[in-house]
Amino acid sequence: MKKLVLAIAAILALAAPVAYAASEHGDHGSHGAAAHEEVIDGVKATFTVQTMKEAMKAMGMELPKGVKDTHHISVGFKDVKSGKPLTEGEVKIKVQTPDKQETTKEMMGMQGHFGADFEMGKKGKYGVMSKFKLKDGKVRQAKFWYSVK
Repeated sequence: MKKLVLAIAAILALAAPVAYAASEHGDHGSHGAAAHEEVIDGVKATFTVQTMKEAMKAMGMELPKGVKDTHHISVGFKDVKSGKPLTEGEVKIKVQTPDKQETTKEMMGMQGHFGADFEMGKKGKYGVMSKFKLKDGKVRQAKFWYSVK
């Protein structure tokens, strides 16, 4: 089971840059619209949220049976002045469910962005809180609400 979860995470790592690139070009399709963008101390953070099913479909695959996580959250960082991607650092993310349950995970560095999978199967508003320390050593935070319909 652990290998299956790691394999799916690796697959999503490859899919998320496509979704992120699509969001950067204004595509608001099913697997690319930015869920939240914010500039914090000279760093632009762009978050995307997509269902595991959407991510797998975008790659021409079906979601394997037994996967409990329902959504993939990714974040890409850019230096505001230079526009260059910031790909080194540590990122933690906490997701609060509509019934106030919390899950915190380290986001994994994945080809120019960071990502993690979460169980977001219930309808309602989810609180997404991120704390990150990039190469410059500054600790930054971003928060937003995401609705599952």
